[in-house]
Amino acid sequence: MTEFDLDVHRDPDGITEALVMDVRSGLTAAQKWLPPKWFYDARGSELFEEITALPEYYPTRAEREVLQRESAEIARVTGARTLVELGSGSSEKTRLLLDGLRGHGTLREFVPLDVSETALAEAVEAIRADYPGLEVRGVVGDFTEHLGLLPGEPPRLVVFLGGTIGNFLPAERAKFLRSVRDVLAEGEWLLLGTDLVKDPVVLERAYDDAAGVTAAFNRNVLRVINERLGADFDLTKFVHESYWDAGNEWIEMRLRALEDMTVRIPAANLAVRFTAGEHIRTEVSAKFRPAGVSSELAEAGFELERWWTDSAARFGVSLARARNVGA
Repeated sequence: MTEFDLDVHRDPDGITEALVMDVRSGLTAAQKWLPPKWFYDARGSELFEEITALPEYYPTRAEREVLQRESAEIARVTGARTLVELGSGSSEKTRLLLDGLRGHGTLREFVPLDVSETALAEAVEAIRADYPGLEVRGVVGDFTEHLGLLPGEPPRLVVFLGGTIGNFLPAERAKFLRSVRDVLAEGEWLLLGTDLVKDPVVLERAYDDAAGVTAAFNRNVLRVINERLGADFDLTKFVHESYWDAGNEWIEMRLRALEDMTVRIPAANLAVRFTAGEHIRTEVSAKFRPAGVSSELAEAGFELERWWTDSAARFGVSLARARNVGA
């Protein structure tokens, strides 16, 4: 029999409290901001899945190309018994890794972690149906808070795909990578997807598609605040913008207010004033160079074992081993 369970580490009250804290911090700052994790309620997860299929959005296809080509090698090198996926979403690309590990004969358990209980439950149910005999334990949580609670029989392979690592600012990224290392035993594995620096025109199109799906995804964070905190954001009064910041080598996504307004957020006890043209930064998406990825992994306590790119060298996938903390 297939075993199936969800470990819920984010109850509705806890989620609301975390959102209130972020809203208070971000929307009272001199330069307003909101964390990108609040895009991902059930509707936001659906919109992101649509984004991954857009012609302008190459990262998903490029990363999938690497995983299709290298999944058997990843399984051979790691011999992982447990596959842990951070920010699992639909787990579509992870099926390539599940197939590779199952073909190698080592796979025993799959542990996907995601902030959206609805999206996670759907993904887990689908995996359960398609992989009979595999123990599946979904974890509803935040990968910046709940890594230490992840189950799984060693050796584990933790995968963090899609270039999501780029959503962290540099200091946050270093802290996060170290936190992953801290929950792994020496010799366990991290598989990391990183979007690479390239032509800014290609990058900007990927984050501002012609169909407007990314714009809807960006504004979804305001809808989440309306629903959870009783706010009165008028989504039609904010326009999606993205641009390439060459100095920081990241794409920045913003919502720009079209007019002067005051937004009330009762659950956060806030009334937030906007002037016409004022921005809320909702996401940065850093792009990487191979040497930088290797250096950041080393600083976090990992040793880079394999580095792959797609055929057009648009996206990098690195396989790193947790080394002795004293090394």
